[in-house]
Amino acid sequence: MNASDRTPADLLRSALAADPARPLVTFYDDATGERVELSVATFANWVAKTANLIQGELSAGPGDRVALLLPAHWQTAVWLLACSSVGVTVELGGDPSGADVVVAGPETLEAGLACSGERIALSLAPLGRRFPAVPAGYADYAVEVPSQGDRFAPFVPVDPDAPALVVDGTERSGVELVGQARVDAATLGLGPGSRLLSGLGYGDWTGVSTGLYAPLAAGGSVVLCRNLDRLAPEAFEKRVESERVTDTAV
Repeated sequence: MNASDRTPADLLRSALAADPARPLVTFYDDATGERVELSVATFANWVAKTANLIQGELSAGPGDRVALLLPAHWQTAVWLLACSSVGVTVELGGDPSGADVVVAGPETLEAGLACSGERIALSLAPLGRRFPAVPAGYADYAVEVPSQGDRFAPFVPVDPDAPALVVDGTERSGVELVGQARVDAATLGLGPGSRLLSGLGYGDWTGVSTGLYAPLAAGGSVVLCRNLDRLAPEAFEKRVESERVTDTAV
């Protein structure tokens, strides 16, 4: 990746320039049997559409805070990179009452109502399906995002030194986040082409770095597994083999 990259959005742009066709995020949910594989290009398209939703429809920008009440999931990863693209601060598991925007999943809809600003709901159903009925007080992400533009440009340049991510009570700027992700990637032994399987949640830095930022910073990819404890040992070994996993964090 480019040494000049200073934000997660920069890392994604570098990955897109290097090899848009390679896998970036492969997601499994072992409670539903779902498997989704996103190439760098497909992931970047989701990020662009989501960033346009944040900036245009939700009117959020630098200085605003987004409370992300979502588990480790491919759509959570999309939101993290989209927020970086816009320059808003994303708080994983943040307090909705102090946020300008809340993004909630099925299990956190009630908590998210504490947000007095815009509210977006994600069904987290296989294939990113819509809710059967839009949750009260929310807009459905699966309804709103498809019509957004496939290319994104921020209204104002993103400041790499501004707060980018708050997780587990610690705030990091874009520069700090990228720097720590690079350190983590080196510690994990990741490099270009590495394929890291992670069963960790996104509730702390270790989980979100292992499950997204470190592989991205290294020029690798992640096999992100939710509900991995439901997978039998022999099935786990088969997955490691079939997904050409080089490293694991479970």
